Amino acid sequence: MHTALLDAARDARLAPSILNTKPWRWETVGAALELHADPARRLPHLDPHGQLMTLSCGAALHHARLALAAAGYEPVVERRPDADHPTLLARIGLGEERPAGRECLETYRCLPLRRTDRRPFPPSARVPDATLTRLRAAAQAERAHLYVLAREDVAYLRYAAQGAHTLGAHDAEIAAELERWAGAARPAPLRDAGSGAEYLVVATDADGPDDWLRAGEATSAVWLTATACRLGASPLSEVVEVPGARALIRSLLHPPREPQLVLRVGMAAPN
Repeated sequence: MHTALLDAARDARLAPSILNTKPWRWETVGAALELHADPARRLPHLDPHGQLMTLSCGAALHHARLALAAAGYEPVVERRPDADHPTLLARIGLGEERPAGRECLETYRCLPLRRTDRRPFPPSARVPDATLTRLRAAAQAERAHLYVLAREDVAYLRYAAQGAHTLGAHDAEIAAELERWAGAARPAPLRDAGSGAEYLVVATDADGPDDWLRAGEATSAVWLTATACRLGASPLSEVVEVPGARALIRSLLHPPREPQLVLRVGMAAPN
């Protein structure tokens, strides 16, 4: 097994995942890495269909791809290569050697810097339009879409998040999963709506396992790009965990597509 592949698997441990479950495992097969979903780390009540588990694995896949590109190799990826083994999500090998570009290295250096930032964003510091354009391009490069919610639509997002939060607080099985993996209930949603925060929806054309995997790769790409742009970011997965909340978010997207995750971003305050 080539050292670059092993290093890529190690770098993938830094990928974001639902409640930090890291629901994946890597296997070495010949001269390739295989990415498997780990159903034992799926959240059966929050994520009954495995959408967020697969999305989390997609983020790990993107991290591994980025690590290989930064090491000077073209990553060769087969997504969902074996229909008889649905937990096998991707196989990665090494393609041709090629020097890593400046933007690739800049993004790769953000792997250990990326973190969830739930602090309020100052209302006077708005995310520049050019930065939002760059974030959209990062999603499009992963065959996904990124919507920036209009100011008037944030109230509907708040309503969806509050409904999902209330359901989680009153569902004993969901509360137990949150306690097990997060150690506490989730914080109250959208406390700083109306501040300098922007709300981004990662969306796909369809809504199956292939789309969930792509959405995870896009989430990783957008979040790392946001980190490179010195933005703070945090996910709002609860608005896609509850069907009613997800339907409300879907109604805000024009043209309509399938919402997979919401990211809250803003100009990060100094540490």
